[in-house]
Amino acid sequence: MLQTQLLCKSFGALLATNEVTLNVRQGTIHSIIGPNGAGKTTLFNLLAGVFPPTSGKVLFKKEDISMRTVHERCLLGIGRSFQVTSIFPELSVAENVRLACQTKSGLGRSLFRTAASNSEINDRADAILDFMGILALRDEPAGTIPYGSQRSLDVAIAIGTEPELLLLDEPTSGMSPDDTLRMIDLIDRLAERFTIVLIEHHMNVVMSISDTISVLQGGKIIAKGTPDEIQNNDIVKKAYLGESTW
Repeated sequence: MLQTQLLCKSFGALLATNEVTLNVRQGTIHSIIGPNGAGKTTLFNLLAGVFPPTSGKVLFKKEDISMRTVHERCLLGIGRSFQVTSIFPELSVAENVRLACQTKSGLGRSLFRTAASNSEINDRADAILDFMGILALRDEPAGTIPYGSQRSLDVAIAIGTEPELLLLDEPTSGMSPDDTLRMIDLIDRLAERFTIVLIEHHMNVVMSISDTISVLQGGKIIAKGTPDEIQNNDIVKKAYLGESTW
């Protein structure tokens, strides 16, 4: 579903992403891990369309989308969540998701109808909130709900755009252990509906839910494999973990 071919991104003299080649199979969870400064966030922004590549390509369903904007990629079927929660804090929880649901509905261009008056949009937003376990908070201002629920809302907004591919940027960042366990369960359930590319620093999360893991160091892919293969890879142990093991 998603490929990169020799993908590079330079910021002046800094080569943040160095000839990265990925192949993300449809219906899988493909995780990207690596130490701080490895280039994970830059790579994610290249996949999402925040940055254009310096060289190389990004392909979505075999179409070259390297120069497509974030908005264009959203319309093509790529949704993303953010490492730093990105919500409209003064709008209600339901309104946040409703706005995302409008993306492909055409309703946003109507002069005579509002999202609140469209039952199909409302029903879809409520179904997403129910799936994410935050329906009871639907009428609360998004900025006032607990942090773990805000992280779930961020993912709910991404789902509202009806993606085929979901990019999740550290979805458990800052979460309590209980909230982390709930998010792991949610990602497992999301994987039944979407292809997922995941950046995550919690190794127990990565190892428990991933089908494939790519390891970045210095902007390059140094290893790729199943969780078992990555855990037993000597290059990964030395470059990413020192001599320790999971």
